[in-house]
Amino acid sequence: MYLIVDSGSTKTDWFAVDPQGKVLFSTQTLGLNPQVLSSAILNERIINNYEIYSNRDVVTHLYFYGAGCGIASTVGRIRKVFDEIFPNCEFIIKEDTYAAVYSTAEMGVPSIVCILGTGSNCSYFDGENVEQYITSLGYILMDEASGNFFGKQLVRGFYFNEMPQHLATQFEKEFVLDADTVKENLYRKENPNTYLAKFAKFLITHREDPYMQKIIENGLDRFIRHQILQFDNAKQIPIHFVGSIAHFLEKEIKQSLAKYDLTMGRVVKRPIDGLVEYHIQHINAV
Repeated sequence: MYLIVDSGSTKTDWFAVDPQGKVLFSTQTLGLNPQVLSSAILNERIINNYEIYSNRDVVTHLYFYGAGCGIASTVGRIRKVFDEIFPNCEFIIKEDTYAAVYSTAEMGVPSIVCILGTGSNCSYFDGENVEQYITSLGYILMDEASGNFFGKQLVRGFYFNEMPQHLATQFEKEFVLDADTVKENLYRKENPNTYLAKFAKFLITHREDPYMQKIIENGLDRFIRHQILQFDNAKQIPIHFVGSIAHFLEKEIKQSLAKYDLTMGRVVKRPIDGLVEYHIQHINAV
């Protein structure tokens, strides 16, 4: 059995495929980001899923594409977790940008592929290989235009009294915003990036408001300048997007790209479907 896995910080999609490329089952767990989760939490989130755990002995190949898997130390951590759960398995572990490329880009055609979900990232695909020019330093220093970036702007705006009163009143009704709760989630609990990203739903719901438009435009502009424009031929090739933020803010992204004479490519909310298709084709070609 082959397991094809796309993992963000919020959720993880799992597809099981047999050696002939037939999908056997699909399931979900919580996110498995080894940059922000301990090995114990990673292990618990996997073994608590009955379908995965009950089939652990028959899994021979696991293709894992995950947020936080861009450096050797985090890859090693999650590999050790997999070793303990899947005793008869070979592992291919890559960062989630590869899943974004395989689910959006056309082989042989250069493009730029961006992730805008709980976190954010950007890669160049030359038609065959993936190139990463900037190493992501995670949700504190980077992740511009992501769910956790926008969530951070909303909480800051609320506490600095910059948020218009009509929005602040509604914001306070929908979320527990006392300082103790916010600091507990940010500095003592697992997944502070996912906690921040939950606030982005409010931004999307009220995205037509001028205050929200300013936050969205600023975040997208920073992402374009710092990430997309690092590539010299950015204006000559399509720019694809993957992730929930990209899905819900497609119109705003297209408008922001147009300011820099950049071309919008495909927008995919969940890369797992294209990723499974990519691997099925590879299995059938062997």
